[in-house]
Amino acid sequence: MIHKTRIKALNNNKVQVGDYVLYWMQASQRTEYNHALELAIEKANSLDQPLLVYFGITDRFPEANARHYYFMLEGLQEVKDSLSKRGINFIIRYESPEVGVQKLAKKASMIVVDRGYLNIERRWRKVVAENIDCPLIQVESNLIVPIEEASNKEEYAAYTIRKKINKQLDKYLVPLKERKLRRSSLDIELPVLDISNLDKVIKKLDVDMNVNKVDEFVGGSSEAIKYFEEFIDNKLDKYADLSNDPSLDYSSHLSPYLHFGQVSPLYIALEVGEVYSPGRDDFLEQLIIRRELSFNYVYYNQNYDSNLEAILPDWALKTLNNHREDLREDIYTREEFEQGLTHDIYWNAAQMEMVLTGKMQGYMRMYWGKKILEWTTDPEEAFQIALYLNNKYNLDGRDPNAFAGIAWCFGKHDRAWREREIFGKVRYMNANGLKRKFDIAIYVKRIADLCKEREVEAKLPITLF
Repeated sequence: MIHKTRIKALNNNKVQVGDYVLYWMQASQRTEYNHALELAIEKANSLDQPLLVYFGITDRFPEANARHYYFMLEGLQEVKDSLSKRGINFIIRYESPEVGVQKLAKKASMIVVDRGYLNIERRWRKVVAENIDCPLIQVESNLIVPIEEASNKEEYAAYTIRKKINKQLDKYLVPLKERKLRRSSLDIELPVLDISNLDKVIKKLDVDMNVNKVDEFVGGSSEAIKYFEEFIDNKLDKYADLSNDPSLDYSSHLSPYLHFGQVSPLYIALEVGEVYSPGRDDFLEQLIIRRELSFNYVYYNQNYDSNLEAILPDWALKTLNNHREDLREDIYTREEFEQGLTHDIYWNAAQMEMVLTGKMQGYMRMYWGKKILEWTTDPEEAFQIALYLNNKYNLDGRDPNAFAGIAWCFGKHDRAWREREIFGKVRYMNANGLKRKFDIAIYVKRIADLCKEREVEAKLPITLF
């Protein structure tokens, strides 16, 4: 079922007499449980036309580098094969998406597009809507409850949005049926970018090549499902108790796949909902409430990546300003942070985990962000350093969850705590807490061994173990 509330016309144009219906794929990079794709098939069938799917690869996406492009392109290879099996031609090109769509729009009867929330994604859709003759229809497929249906304003915290989302879950937690396209588009010949050799494609891009692809994560929906099935079978039952523990691995590892739209949160939620497990509610809280709170944040607050004054609650701004002149015993530059050269081996391990694997353990990511605030000259510098590092190295960076997670370290979506130096009333975390709660030495040794294996220098004294 595709709810009408998932669908929004971005212009008032009439359906044209064209050669095909076009689905502009960008945020939902998958063929399974993709509402935009299924609606596009419906529209193509109703017009008795073939369907083309277009994807534009731009090397101007903010902060994206070779690591991100490898992962994305691995997923797009799967998309191409899957679409072909359904009789759909995948037109992938090396061009800015909003430019490429306008070219293909000249022969399109109508265009369907999936929904993106970041500023650049919204700008692309606005440009296209205003410069084509046919309709541009946007379909939400990366959230369970569409953003405006959950709330018409920026929410203060999880507790203010939880009831609003929960009361609508029964309505939106419904399976999505796969449609069959009546008229194949595989015989339509158009120039496309050959993505069979990813190394060759990456070399064409004008992006940062210094951040290498990772061995730990391969892009694509099939890889996401492997992680998900492993999580359901072996981790979900203990998720509530053990997912925060850095010395263990009870993460689903789905965040990179959710970031690129390679797996549907609706599919995940429906599958988990069928399982009786003590970890089910805690996992769904993260997947639905916390994740959709972050999308609410970036949608209603377009300063999410630039301005602490515009994103933090008044109490957090006030308390950080009151402690702006507090003495910092340790101050590091962005370069020292990036190389993991602090005095804190736990922080250094978290940084190197992110650099080497493309993902940081969840609890350590909170600790990591808090310490950047503690070890910089002011909150604004800390905010920019945290965003820079997170977005550069994490596969799930540059994402509503990532922007909300960084902002949380500075008091966003949180409450005031006991006052202390530098942090004021913003929540504080320290190394003693790590040692008290977890066998944190196991985590550090694992990352130290990884550094040694990959011949990467790191300030992680293995002799401690």
